[in-house]
Amino acid sequence: MNKKILYIAAAILFLVSAIIGFNYYQKIFGKTITKKGAIFIGSNYHLMDVKKILTEFTTKPEDFFYVAEKKKFTKPKAGKYVLKEGMSMNDVVNLLRSGNQTPVKISFNNQDTLEKLAGRIAEQLEIDSITFLKVIKNPQFLEKNNFSKKSVLGMFIPNSYEFYWNTSAEKFRDKMLREYKRFWNSDRLEKAKKLKLSQEEVITLASIVQKETAKKIERPIVAGLYLNRLKSGWPLQADPTIIYCVKEIKGQDYVVKRVLTKDLEIKSPYNTYKNRGLPPTLIAMPDISAIDGVLNAKKHNYLYMCASVDNIGYHAFSSSLRQHNNNAAKYHFWLNKRRINR
Repeated sequence: MNKKILYIAAAILFLVSAIIGFNYYQKIFGKTITKKGAIFIGSNYHLMDVKKILTEFTTKPEDFFYVAEKKKFTKPKAGKYVLKEGMSMNDVVNLLRSGNQTPVKISFNNQDTLEKLAGRIAEQLEIDSITFLKVIKNPQFLEKNNFSKKSVLGMFIPNSYEFYWNTSAEKFRDKMLREYKRFWNSDRLEKAKKLKLSQEEVITLASIVQKETAKKIERPIVAGLYLNRLKSGWPLQADPTIIYCVKEIKGQDYVVKRVLTKDLEIKSPYNTYKNRGLPPTLIAMPDISAIDGVLNAKKHNYLYMCASVDNIGYHAFSSSLRQHNNNAAKYHFWLNKRRINR
């Protein structure tokens, strides 16, 4: 009888041990992640922050603490990590310990100012906008690379790029500089040389072309017109530069739907009605089509252009002042009819 009781006790003990062991195994190696997705771990995150994030991916986020303690894991490495359905907490801890993060693809297009660019980057990477601006405007960096606080915006070529989510502002800036130098290959440099323009001057003109027309097919035509004016010694008389001047006074969020006669009298080196040649720097970030539009400008005799009322969104080009005045009169009548005063 005693032996029977011992056997039963041993069996129960074995069963309990097996259940406990199985539960521990499940905590560590069980398929606990219930859906796939990306998590973002900040540079100052602790284990509690990770646990909160994991509540979206598992019904047992507390197991993360258990596994982390067993593996003596105390600090996750920052970055973007992709969790897969069926992963165990052991997999999760190993992933966050390894720092084997997944790159993020970021993009930005023609931002008007460094501040707007900073905001756009801060939406996609861990970098905060204040740190971004401080690093980009660093005097030593600007002097070393022949940029000013205004011209450095031209260093950023609108495109898509891959970064680690926790990339520092310095590393981001330095990669953008490398991309800028790569963009200005021998072919583009040769085309700029033929136009007798520097890289900075091409970008400055491209920024005006960018703001003048949203139609990519028009950009080489508009660029050719401005080049004709430069060669002739005429002022560019580019309305986008006047809008830039107005925004410099009123603020970047001020909406300008119509350039007024009084605006043409604004005293600014960016006023291309009062000053000949190109403005000191770009007025906005041009995209690649605008830059290449300048480098591959159309050869023609146009010296004037006006927004078209017959083909909205495009321009009416002309070689004579008489034709231009006719086009301008039609456009101003169109504006007045719609009561667009500013």
